[in-house]
Amino acid sequence: MIGRRFISFFRRNSSVSSGSSADVTVEENKAKAWGRRIVSGGLICLTGGVALSALDDLLIYQTCSSKAMEKASKNQAVIDAIGEPISRGPWYNASLAVTHKRHSVSCSFPISGPRGTGNFQLRAVRNGEESWLSFFRPRYWEILIMDALLHVPENEDKQNIQNPVIR
Repeated sequence: MIGRRFISFFRRNSSVSSGSSADVTVEENKAKAWGRRIVSGGLICLTGGVALSALDDLLIYQTCSSKAMEKASKNQAVIDAIGEPISRGPWYNASLAVTHKRHSVSCSFPISGPRGTGNFQLRAVRNGEESWLSFFRPRYWEILIMDALLHVPENEDKQNIQNPVIR
């Protein structure tokens, strides 16, 4: 099957038609084929760009949420409210807002512990230069502010911590 297509490709390109109307038809077919190739290539590039942007956003989320979880595991108010170990919720329940030049980020993601659940909200900035090579290097985010909205069921614990600010 592949051999026949390969041979027919060369037959199509090597055949020369003698009629003027046939020449116009062949030229139109070649122009349409090139147009299709250009459109297909453009769509592939566009899809690749969107996929790279989504991957970059996922890496930003992973980095920032890991730092937030590290800070939360050291905060006694959060540990007292929802218990230990604290686990991060799924990434598809998170929200991420990144600035145009990717120098600051706002992130919100769910957490859970043995005694309750909650939601972390943080704002972080990135220090460093902007270049093409910085896309491939790890980024170091500094968390400016992080709030925790925690829910502890009333029947288990009478103390309900609503908004501890984690520093």
